[in-house]
Amino acid sequence: MELNSNEIAKILPHRYPFALVDRITDYEPGQWAKGIKCVSAAEPVFCGHFPQMHVFPGVLILEAMAQVGAIAILSLPENQGKIALFGGVKNARFKRKVIPGDVMEMECVLTKRRGPVGIGECRAVVNGEVACTAELTFAISAE
Repeated sequence: MELNSNEIAKILPHRYPFALVDRITDYEPGQWAKGIKCVSAAEPVFCGHFPQMHVFPGVLILEAMAQVGAIAILSLPENQGKIALFGGVKNARFKRKVIPGDVMEMECVLTKRRGPVGIGECRAVVNGEVACTAELTFAISAE
């Protein structure tokens, strides 16, 4: 199943400039999701990070991967209208820079879930090279 940006906006509460997933290329509700982020020099973050050498911030890579994972969990019927909040980040590793013009392919597999709390194993890849890996903890909130 594929989702475009309008369909993603029906599931995730994030809006510009914090909607960091351009397309979901495939997903299985409650299990996993894959998506892409097309990094553009026109994004406001590049005014300050860094003006002389644009590098997409690692924290935004983590957030983009989390949004992909949020599609997997929030697409379940019982989680419609809820929000997935960060609970933690473990073992984040940044292996390559992400710069304007890159298409970041992300995936998040939900590996554990107990009540409203869960864990996702995530990675981001650019041109076949791993850019980032991390274990992300989330908590589902009704507000």
